[in-house]
Amino acid sequence: MIYFKAPTFWYNPQSRFFPTLLTPIEWGVTRVTEARADRHAYAWKAPIPVLCCGNMTTGGTGKTTVIIDFARRLMLRGKTPHILTRGYKGRYTSTHFVNCERDTAYDVGDEALLLAKYCPVWVGTDRVKTARAAINAGADCLLMDDGFQNPGLHKTFSLLIIDGTTGLGNGRVLPAGPLREKANTALRRASALLLVDEDLTDFTSYITQQKKHILPIYQGYWQQTQEVSSLIGKTCIAFAGLGRPEKFFSGLQKAGAFLQQTISYPDHYYYKKRDIDFLIALAHKYNSLLVTTPKDAVRLPYFFRQQVKEIDVTLHWHNPTIPEHILDTLLGVQV
Repeated sequence: MIYFKAPTFWYNPQSRFFPTLLTPIEWGVTRVTEARADRHAYAWKAPIPVLCCGNMTTGGTGKTTVIIDFARRLMLRGKTPHILTRGYKGRYTSTHFVNCERDTAYDVGDEALLLAKYCPVWVGTDRVKTARAAINAGADCLLMDDGFQNPGLHKTFSLLIIDGTTGLGNGRVLPAGPLREKANTALRRASALLLVDEDLTDFTSYITQQKKHILPIYQGYWQQTQEVSSLIGKTCIAFAGLGRPEKFFSGLQKAGAFLQQTISYPDHYYYKKRDIDFLIALAHKYNSLLVTTPKDAVRLPYFFRQQVKEIDVTLHWHNPTIPEHILDTLLGVQV
């Protein structure tokens, strides 16, 4: 197996050496993030509701899948949501409307292409400019994929997504730990928390001890889509460039796929010719199916993508009334 991971000490509260060594840099990052947090009070308030799905840590917590879930629900209500995203690792930094027929992952990033399958998407580093563009194009509500730490645009409702497997890691701020800002600083601005999958770090207890921040904690879990049943008993080579690729691999195994080999790449990794040649050679060597995620697939050249099975995940809420309650709150619906 090949692994490219975040530092292991980020998720080991007992580790002391590297976090202590990095403390001076952590202090500097904390000062910058706290100064930035103060600017949220002066954020531009859009004339339509804004729902932000963000997180406190680096790496993937499933924000994009949560956004898709809310986009579908809003459209079922007859709303016209537009999505705002930074377009991470794409070449467009100024306001750009995503066109699935013309744009590639190199242009707008992998997440923007996935989201654009469901509703209009705008990429750009200036969230106020992308919000104004979306409103002018007919949006009646906005969904922010990430951007919780961005102080430019006021959020009507901010949902922080927590991975139950890793929680807040060692509780330290970058680079001493995985936090983008101090937990208390983030909790002050959040409207609610969504804990996904089993709470292995006892995050719920940590939150209940924070007397200053009484926030609702909602729960859910990821479930791979029905297509995974086609892999039962099949020999597979699984590869992924995600924040937590091992979750994808374990899901395939639980579904009944036989994983001959798993290969992890960095999050948002752009596959090179040598990577593709290597994967094709492995598939031939073991007479195996190649399996990846839709997020990875949009970063593959077309000829190779046709040789790869894509397995997606969906979000399931423990209490199915909760997402509708969040949308009622967002839209100001009287209940």
